[in-house]
Amino acid sequence: MRAPPPHVYTVSYILPETMAPDIRGLAPHWFQILLTLADRDLHGLAITKEVFDRTDGQMHLWPGKLYGALKKMVESGLIVESSAPAGFESGGGRPRFYRLTSSGRRACAAEASRLARFVDAARTKRLIKRPGTI
Repeated sequence: MRAPPPHVYTVSYILPETMAPDIRGLAPHWFQILLTLADRDLHGLAITKEVFDRTDGQMHLWPGKLYGALKKMVESGLIVESSAPAGFESGGGRPRFYRLTSSGRRACAAEASRLARFVDAARTKRLIKRPGTI
């Protein structure tokens, strides 16, 4: 006769949407999209390319994930659709451009600060070196 399997307990934490973004944190792909839009308006393919390059290919925003996130971010007021820059020529179709809102900039800055605290803790514990040291 077999012994019954040991009991396994799992705990799930559901944080309310009303909690500040610096407590919950942004989804990694949302942070990368906001970071990409921090200095200029871009269309979806350009966002995908910049995120892919900045993450050394570790994050690829496939169309479903990218456009689903962009839609939710527009609904959340973090970004808005914007006009194509003067002189932009499309290779086909009509790409949608996106711009960071002031709310999106604050959310991105809060997430960057939250992540920086983790990096500082890792440096304190000598897991990584400070920039400029050998």
